[in-house]
Formats: sequence, C-alpha cells, structure tokens
Amino acid sequence: MGKLRQRMGRVLALAMVVAVSLAAGAQQEQHGRKFKPLPPTAHVVVTVEKSFNGKPLENAAVIFHSMLNGKEDANLEMKTDPDGKAAIDLLEVGAHVTVQVIAHGFATYATDFDVTADGKEVLVKLERPQSQVSTYVDNTGKPAQVTPGVQEHVLAKPGATGSTGTTTPATTPK
Repeated sequence: MGKLRQRMGRVLALAMVVAVSLAAGAQQEQHGRKFKPLPPTAHVVVTVEKSFNGKPLENAAVIFHSMLNGKEDANLEMKTDPDGKAAIDLLEVGAHVTVQVIAHGFATYATDFDVTADGKEVLVKLERPQSQVSTYVDNTGKPAQVTPGVQEHVLAKPGATGSTGTTTPATTPK
C-alpha cells in the first residue's frame, strides 16, 4: 500500500505541475502582446564623388525620403564618411526612395529608386553649380550677369577705404 500511495502522490504532483503550466501559458496568451515581426530591410550604399576628379566627397548630406504603399515611411539624413559613402540598413524592401545629396560648393543632386531585397548601390557624381538660364533681366534692362559657381557674400575688411576693399599704407614723415 505504501508504494501505491507514493506513486499516486507523484502522479498527482505531476498532474498539478502540468495544470499550473498550462494555466500560465493560457494566461500569457490572453494578456501578453502579440509579436509582430520586423519588416525585411535592405542594405543601401550611396557613394558621393566629385565629378571633375572622381575623389570622394566627405561630409555631404545624404537625405532619404522613403514612401511605402503611397504613405511616407521615413525621412532619414546622414553624412558621408571619408570614403564618400553613406550606408543605411533601415529602408524596407518594396519602398520607393528619393535620395537627395547636398554638399557645400556643389549643385544639389536627387534620384529615385525602388528598394529590392538585394539592396542598392548608388554612385553620385556631384557637379559644380552651372549658370542658370533665365528670361529675367536686371534693373538696366539687360540680361542678368551672374557668374556660375558658388556666390559668396564678400565682407569689407576692417580699416578698408573706398569700394575696392584695399587699404592705403601708412606713410612715415621725412
């Protein structure tokens, strides 16, 4: 009788452990959050070079505008490294992406592509700014004469005289 009682106790203890674990599992399913897997993403690399010599352009701003199913998905911005590369792994597969590259002293560049599971490598060759074709005229009635390239504001130096920006050297009495 003692052995039978021991076996019954073990079976009863095992049944209670199973019942408690099933109840805990059922409670987790009811109250826990449902896991939603992350969407697949692809590796995208944008390489920025100077068009006139092919050297990499460091610190160029690369902006990603991502659209997925007609809705704006993400706007991400990053700078290029010393090799002129900006790599990102956050763009979802199937998204339509517009990449815009902005660098000081260069014309802005933009291109579109669709993200595939294989990823994407984009080579951007930035040009110097070109003169714009315009039908507008300046105040004298002549076509506007603006030279191509970066237009920077020139500040007069302290102590400068006249509009030439030159200073006259001091003379010593004789």
